[in-house]
Amino acid sequence: MGITADHVVPADRDTVWDWHTRPGAVARLSPTFLPMRPVQQAERLSDGTTIFSLPAGLKWVAKHDLSGYHNRHQFTDVCINAPMKAVANWKHVHIFSDDEDGTRITDEITTRLPAKSLEPMLAYRQHQLIEDISFLNRMGQLADSTPLTIAMTGSRGHVGRALMAQLTTAGHSVIQLVRGEAKEGQRHWHTSHPHHDLLEGVDAVVHLAGEPLYGRFNEAHKREIYESRVKPTRELATLAANTPGVRTFVASSAVGFYGAGGSEQPIDESSDRGEGHLADTVVDWEEATQPAKDAGLRVVNVRSGIALGSTAGVLPIFRTLSATGLATRFGDGEFWMSWISIDDLTDIYFRSLIDESLAGAVNATAPHPVLNSEFSDALAKELKKPQLMPVPAFGPRMLLGKEGAEELVMADQNVTPARLLEAGHIFRYPTLKAALAHELGTESLYGT
Repeated sequence: MGITADHVVPADRDTVWDWHTRPGAVARLSPTFLPMRPVQQAERLSDGTTIFSLPAGLKWVAKHDLSGYHNRHQFTDVCINAPMKAVANWKHVHIFSDDEDGTRITDEITTRLPAKSLEPMLAYRQHQLIEDISFLNRMGQLADSTPLTIAMTGSRGHVGRALMAQLTTAGHSVIQLVRGEAKEGQRHWHTSHPHHDLLEGVDAVVHLAGEPLYGRFNEAHKREIYESRVKPTRELATLAANTPGVRTFVASSAVGFYGAGGSEQPIDESSDRGEGHLADTVVDWEEATQPAKDAGLRVVNVRSGIALGSTAGVLPIFRTLSATGLATRFGDGEFWMSWISIDDLTDIYFRSLIDESLAGAVNATAPHPVLNSEFSDALAKELKKPQLMPVPAFGPRMLLGKEGAEELVMADQNVTPARLLEAGHIFRYPTLKAALAHELGTESLYGT
């Protein structure tokens, strides 16, 4: 058994081939909805080895076959480890050829696995590569762009991993700033007293780290949310301001700036701050970047909405609820959800690092926010699950407390990305249906 599929990528063959040789390529092309995660990428397409982790401690070891390698035209990988070798009998030939619209990639897979089970994986890879290359084209990153050295906090989080892979496949270098022991490619980051040479040789900083928001909103958790963001941001911004060569400081922020009380009109970057603990935190969080601004660095505060990724955040929770027949409608469901796909979010961070015209607050939300009831309907339809009953409003309050439920799960936020739309930004997944299909690997992703 097997399957053959092809797609055209809008770039020349050398560019597309080089993209596949860079760190992060396997991470970018691995469907997040499958229970396998890349832990090692092959150093060479000719004879390297890529390893994926699987549930129950199993691994998938893919060896690149030198006999199936033709430089800039073809590479081949085969599964070599027991028991997966016997189960799958896997051979994947990747063929690159010139096309009038760019580069045609043909995937020829021979395996015992049913072809139907491979369709979502191949569709995800095709969408991801085409969109990644298209984004780089729009950003002018394929024509002799200057590689940057970027220091990143939060690189091991869901957004950080995706962003790091996207940056490295574009040819940039990423230095991970970690709080634990530093390994190759990392530097130890003391959040309260960063070492004076932490950012030496760095062109830009992207600061993503912070205590996860979700949790019961007691005083201890609220203090952790605040303290993990404000002082570390101020210290890092001050260090960036005093380190020669650093030109850009991109810091994560949140639409919590606008409060959770709702608005009759769409909210954009010109809107006033809201009320509540998260609004207070975000105001101080963004203010903490002021030392970098005062020193003349270009500073971007990325106010993200609800990031939809299949391995972290709210989507796995909502998917589990929907799979049991529960609607993901909370109470009457008549409150706005300002969401964004994980790939659109990393595009915005990437653009913030390289686009000299962006500075200040930028709303990182999809152009079409939805009501919670609409989100619930869309998810159930995508998963082909009935909605037997909604989640009562007291459910989130029991888990998160009244304040946590109102500021997180049931926050009424009709936020629009006005600055990005004015800049002509193109979203990969402007509609919720497209974003859910890509992240969940449902049938609408591959057109059946």
